[in-house]
Amino acid sequence: MIDRYKWYEVVALYAGIALFLFFVLAPFIEGFLVSLKPLSQLFSTPYSFIPKTWSFDSYVNMWTSVPMLGMHIFNSFFISTLVTLIVVMVVVPAAYAFARFSFAGAGLLLGGFLAVNMFSGAVLLIPLFRLMRSLGLLNTYWAMIVPGAAFLIPSSIWLLRTYMMRIPRELDEAAWVDGASRLYTLRRVILPLAMPGIVVVAIMTFIGAYAQQFIFALTFNSKTEFMPLPIGLFAFFGKQEVIWNELMAASFVGILPVMIVIVILQRYLVAGLTAGAIKQ
Repeated sequence: MIDRYKWYEVVALYAGIALFLFFVLAPFIEGFLVSLKPLSQLFSTPYSFIPKTWSFDSYVNMWTSVPMLGMHIFNSFFISTLVTLIVVMVVVPAAYAFARFSFAGAGLLLGGFLAVNMFSGAVLLIPLFRLMRSLGLLNTYWAMIVPGAAFLIPSSIWLLRTYMMRIPRELDEAAWVDGASRLYTLRRVILPLAMPGIVVVAIMTFIGAYAQQFIFALTFNSKTEFMPLPIGLFAFFGKQEVIWNELMAASFVGILPVMIVIVILQRYLVAGLTAGAIKQ
């Protein structure tokens, strides 16, 4: 028999969840409300969280304030997509190798991956700039794609390696008995079972690539047509004032691609695909 919660325990549980969700969602709710307010209401005294007059003018005017905002959103989506593809292509075989093989220096390499994540991108800007210049990648998409992928690969290897270690080794051995090669086993046996972990890595990589573009774009790029969304949002900061309502509106429109990707891929995030794969 499963013990049922008492009524006051249920109330306390849901109250805790509601409090947690409030602190998580409050900044997004306030940002959305700011996008619906006229600029004059943002500095009124006393300040009102709920708009006195609701208006979607900021969602229309933001395209005029930053004419290339649509291009900035496309650039962010394009850069993040390529970074995600590169990271997944590199991480899948690397994570499988670390999860299945024992070789000299494996622990040292994994420790090195953690050490890389300890460095901020700002610390390496000067050597990265010299590297991008020597490779002729300045003022191109690749100036943001290459360092973006390089900083996200180490943590992705750790994450996917942990997931692949949970896949029973008996599946590999059964494939080898049937004459399958390592590559065939990875492609036909491991990849379908590791798909939830791969999707999680892809989503985290996409979000990370979408969020880290500002410093790389500002340093390695000077052409407006290649600038990502963070640079476009920075344009709402004027010399005399900040157009807060349009900035919030552009921010919410800018995160729509990320939300769409998460909604599309969330059905792959179901755990337990290995259940029943091995006969008991």
